[in-house]
Amino acid sequence: MASKTPQSRARRSLAWLTAIIVGLGIILGIGIATDNSNGVPLLALDLEGGTQMVLSPETSTGEAVTSEQMSQAVEIIRQRVDGSGVSEAEINTQGDNNVVVSMPGAPDEQTRELIQASANMEFRSVITSGPFTAVPEEERTDVSDIPEPEAEPENGSDPNWITPELYDEFQSTDCSASDANQVRDNLPADEAVIACDFDTGSKYILGPMEISGDQIDSADHGMSQTPTGVSASSWVVNIAFEDEGSAAFRDVTQRLTGMNPPQNQFAILLDGQIVSAPASQAVITDGRAQISGDFNEESAAQLAEQLEYGALPITFEVESEQQISATLGQDQLFWGLVAGLIGLGLVAVYQFFQYRALGLVTLSSIVIMGFLTYLSIVLLGWSDNYRLSLAGIAGIIVSIGLTADSFIVYFERIKDEMRNGRPFESAVNYGWDRAKRTITVSKLVNVLAAVVLYFVAVGNVRGFAFTLGLTSIADLIVVFLFTHPVMKLLATTKFFASGHPMSGMDPSLLGQKPLYQGAGRVREFRPDEAVAPQRGKKNTRSSKEAQKRQTIAERRAAERAEALQTTRSSDNTSAQEDS
Repeated sequence: MASKTPQSRARRSLAWLTAIIVGLGIILGIGIATDNSNGVPLLALDLEGGTQMVLSPETSTGEAVTSEQMSQAVEIIRQRVDGSGVSEAEINTQGDNNVVVSMPGAPDEQTRELIQASANMEFRSVITSGPFTAVPEEERTDVSDIPEPEAEPENGSDPNWITPELYDEFQSTDCSASDANQVRDNLPADEAVIACDFDTGSKYILGPMEISGDQIDSADHGMSQTPTGVSASSWVVNIAFEDEGSAAFRDVTQRLTGMNPPQNQFAILLDGQIVSAPASQAVITDGRAQISGDFNEESAAQLAEQLEYGALPITFEVESEQQISATLGQDQLFWGLVAGLIGLGLVAVYQFFQYRALGLVTLSSIVIMGFLTYLSIVLLGWSDNYRLSLAGIAGIIVSIGLTADSFIVYFERIKDEMRNGRPFESAVNYGWDRAKRTITVSKLVNVLAAVVLYFVAVGNVRGFAFTLGLTSIADLIVVFLFTHPVMKLLATTKFFASGHPMSGMDPSLLGQKPLYQGAGRVREFRPDEAVAPQRGKKNTRSSKEAQKRQTIAERRAAERAEALQTTRSSDNTSAQEDS
């Protein structure tokens, strides 16, 4: 059927590539229309400049900061700034007492607070809850009617923690006020406190701290699973505690499970703010809990990150903040792009010299690969704050040569098949069967190397690894959805099928051997008289056997022709002697 012809499959592959490019273009257009993107990549610190903050660390106990605490602080700040993307920020220590944070552009207020936050994480039990806003004075309960606690509190859920003064503060607290969500790092660990949950619009009186953030071993997010292991449709946050934390969490859940709301809840506080207040639904004995609720992927990832990196043991004060210029600047960006264009030009010259008109296929493929890479980088800048550094540009330039490698492998396989006597159309199919595995393995090795380099390196090296891996994936897409389909369509044209001298597949340039014609005579190879395409393993084996027999026949024919020539020469010599 027509729909199953090689040409129709080639057109379908080209249609898929067009759909991918158009889809990415539409997404980018939406970003431009909504002012989320300006259509160009975000630039990193070395190309754009940005903000530099010098942070001075302090411990809550006033003790000197240890080198281990500084290392942990630098790593946590780096994770917070980078987030899930590559923002090319630089976080380093300055001497033994300061941390220097350099970021592209100007950080927003949220990022600034995130860097300065003490990240003091606590787990406290909920004692009671009330209205999010302040209770009007005329409606407040008279604290003189509230007796003093009758006994010492027995646990974190005991109402005896509530004093008349604390309850009066609870009624007057307005969680909707503009200053209500400011970072608070001075909450007493051994007393009841008041806290706001801005996500749910709730206000709580909480017991003393029962578990600290440094007792968390790990946290991540994912889809919930049924008891049979089947993934459900809701997002959850998974949290695991260390040994001491596991024992404390077991005691808390044992007490809270079965209590009436809101006393069955425990609140997770980060810098005095409630980031989650889940209810205990079961006793957790192994220290591995799952927090469920009205999460989407973004909110689940945010809570998991807060739990994973929230236990920063030290606080920071900003000693200085200044705007810094680009360390490399626009000149280096310009010359980097010039270097890329020179590399592209040299590759094009070589391809046209070696493959004639097929060089257009190579050049078109590289241009499409570059366009896909450009769209991806711009969209990643919009969605994940990815920023392009000079090292990232170097990765793109290197990819030009790696991309040309794919075409050279493919075209040389086609030449090999034509040397074996196949016409161009057949050689394209058989050459692709031999080349695609080599190309795929080569690109997967590049991707693997880029992934390893990305995770073991920091800073600009990660930018190089990222673009190297991204362009390798784009190269695979282009080779499968553009280069090979275009070659299949070109194989049906007279220009290439006839072996035109400018096609790059002229048989006379391929080292073609003459074919035996019989009776000591030979004829030159003509593409239209070569063997027809074969399919399947059986036919391929038969074709190879036929080629082997043909080679033997050629050799024997040559030997017979040489013997015949020798005999004729001998007869002529004898005739001359007789005369």
